Formats: sequence, C-alpha cells, structure tokens
Amino acid sequence: MGTEISLDIAGLSVDWSKNHRGADHGFLFQSDDRRRVSLGDDDHDDDPNQSLMGMAFIRPLRTILPRLELLGHTVATAKVDYERAAAACVEDRRSLWEEGIGEELPLELMSFGEFKDFVTKDAITDLDDSIWTDMSDEGERRTKGRFADDAITGRVPTTSAYDIDGYSERSYFGSLIGFLHPNNVLRLLAENERNLHADLEWRYGPLVCNGWAEEGEFVPEVRRSQTFLIATEGKSDTRIIKHAVSLLRPEIADFFRFVDVGKGYPFTGTGNLLLFAQGLAKIDVHNQILFVLDNDAEGVSAYRRISELALPANMRAATLPELARFENFRSRGSGGTGTADINGRAAAIECYLDLTAERKSPAEVVWSADKKDLDYCQGKLVNKGAYTKTFLKRASMIRGYDMSGLMAVLDMIVAECRAIAETGYSNRINALR
Repeated sequence: MGTEISLDIAGLSVDWSKNHRGADHGFLFQSDDRRRVSLGDDDHDDDPNQSLMGMAFIRPLRTILPRLELLGHTVATAKVDYERAAAACVEDRRSLWEEGIGEELPLELMSFGEFKDFVTKDAITDLDDSIWTDMSDEGERRTKGRFADDAITGRVPTTSAYDIDGYSERSYFGSLIGFLHPNNVLRLLAENERNLHADLEWRYGPLVCNGWAEEGEFVPEVRRSQTFLIATEGKSDTRIIKHAVSLLRPEIADFFRFVDVGKGYPFTGTGNLLLFAQGLAKIDVHNQILFVLDNDAEGVSAYRRISELALPANMRAATLPELARFENFRSRGSGGTGTADINGRAAAIECYLDLTAERKSPAEVVWSADKKDLDYCQGKLVNKGAYTKTFLKRASMIRGYDMSGLMAVLDMIVAECRAIAETGYSNRINALR
C-alpha cells in the first residue's frame, strides 16, 4: 500500500508524493511551525512512535504569502507559469485534433485573468469535501459540483478529461488547477481574502514512522540559495535593519543575510560599497544581493553610479525611501537654523528611527561644505549614535515607539528582493518554453 505525504491548504492538496518525501516544502515554514497534531482516539502520548506520527509543519497562508513572494512566486510569475502551460496545452490539443480525437476540447483557453477569477471565486472552505464513490453520471455530476460545466472547465489547460480527477468537489477543483507549480497555486489562492486564514499543513509524521523517510529530511527555514545578502554602507545600517526585521517582519527574517560586522565592517562608506558592487558585477556571482544606500547626497550619487554598472538580474541597488516627514526637517548650517527637505541630501538610516523617543530637544541635521562630485551639500544627523542606541537597546520596551520610518525601509527592501526573485523565477520558466 505505502504511505502518502501531501501539502494541504484547508484540506485541499496542492502537492503529494508516495513512499518518499517528494518535493521539499520546508522553506515555506519556520522552526516554530513544527508541531504535533492530534491523532484523535488513536493518540497515545506515551508512545514515541505515535508522538512522531502526528508531526507536521503548520502555518496560516497569510504569513506564507510574503515568503512565497520572496521565493519569486508572485501573481506576475503565476501568469508566466500559466501562459507556458496554456501554450503547451493548445499544441497538445491541436495534435489530438489532427488524429481525430479530443475534438470536444476547445483550443481557446481561459486568459490568465479569467483563470485567476476562476481560482479565487470561492474560498476553499466553501467547496464541498463530501466523498462520492458513485461511478454513474449522476455521481460524477455530484463529485464535480459547481465545476460540472464542461464548457467552462474545458477551457482550463488540460489535455483531456483524464488529466483531472477527484473524489469530492474540493479535490476535483484541486485537480483542475494542479497543473501549476504548487507555490503558484498557493499564491493565487491567497488572492481570496478568506483563504488567508486557512492553515497550510505538511504532515510528515506518517511517512517517517512507516520508514519511507528520515526525520532529518524535513527542515524548516529558507535554503541559503534562496536568501538575500543585504549590503549597506556601514555597520550601523546593518544593525538597524537586522533588528528592524526581527521586530517588524519576523515571518521572513530567515530570508535575509548580512555582512558580519562583529570584527569590523569591510564596506564602510559609499566608496567601498561602490567598489564592492563593481567587483561583483564583473564576476559570475549567483547570490541574490541588494545594495542599500542612504537617502542622502552621497548615497544618491553612489546609487546612480551603481545603476550604470548594468548589474545582473540577481543584484539590485536602492536608496532608502523618501518620506514626507523629511520635507521640512530642522537643519543648521552657515546660514543659521531653519528647515529643509533632507530627502536625497541628509536622510541616513538613523533618520528613519523614532527621533522623539527619550529626547528633549528636536532632531536636526548639520550641513557640511559642498562637495564637487555632488549636486548639493551633504547633511548629517546630530547625535545619531544616541538614536541608534535607543532603538537597538530599548525600542521594544518604549510604549508608542514610532516604527513607521523603519517599516517604510523594510517595505522597500522586501519589494526590491521580491523583484530579484520574481525575475529569476520568470527567467527559469521562460527557459522551459
């Protein structure tokens, strides 16, 4: 008989294997997602084998979603995946027509937009999971349920009706959309808000207990090749971003790696970071890398120079985001004290911290002398070390600490990394055409 293992969302299988682990799905989960599920009446806590039998990784789709996107599985890449499958299906059906069979299957398939609407119209939990074993026409109709209209389902990219199967309305739906990569199926299902509350489960206990796999084959967290190296201008930038990720985006913290700053940071300043980018652009480095530069005069200048390097698809550069609150920022220079727009001129990473926490005097930047290679003068936040220390040591304990600036930084980083992963996945799919 053997033992099956499947990746399920609200009882809908999106991938399965028999008598071996099959595809690795561990990177969708984190260590805290490993848990033991109840075995009901057969549950025996004092039996080690029974305890292992219930082991699984479980996580809600809502927190799986940002992980899917950093793996390159976005709506855009699902479209690429769909269109590749649709093109292959049309060719297969045309070949069948030439042989005088399969003429009931149309050559005009759903557009991706139509398919996306088809997938997201109903929440998974709304689909009937009742098992039907009746092999009659009426039994088939009941099994298919709301998907019994062949005029609609025939436009889904399958070669023949034998490509799809099911024992219930829910499983039949899963069979209809199962031609896509499982992660792209999950990404499209996430477009229905109600599906986001459903748990994704990868239960591996039975496979291990029955001797078909080793427990060590089921490892959480993303693999090294799936991570992103975040290269910044200095150790302060790295420490702030790394701590912000742990506080604000723990569900994707394992996706990011940072240069070890414990024994000195090797790329201090925009000049060294620029040289680092120039060197990597000339060699075949497969790592996914994001260069993060300050939103100040030197950072903007370095960003422009890095952008001229024609970085490979697995590397990108970005400056910290411009914020409205920087448009009228207290500043001091040779002309006295006033306000100025520090976007692109003086907004280093420290400016994105809460500059009012534990401070009695207002934050301000001091302008330095004009530099010949910059469009305008560079500014520097006064006492920036104190703001950094407060954030790293006490931010989580300060009630009302304003994290909005850091959230904007993380949103930018995630968007840039998602673009890297999306391009990489699309390139791999296109290579299959």
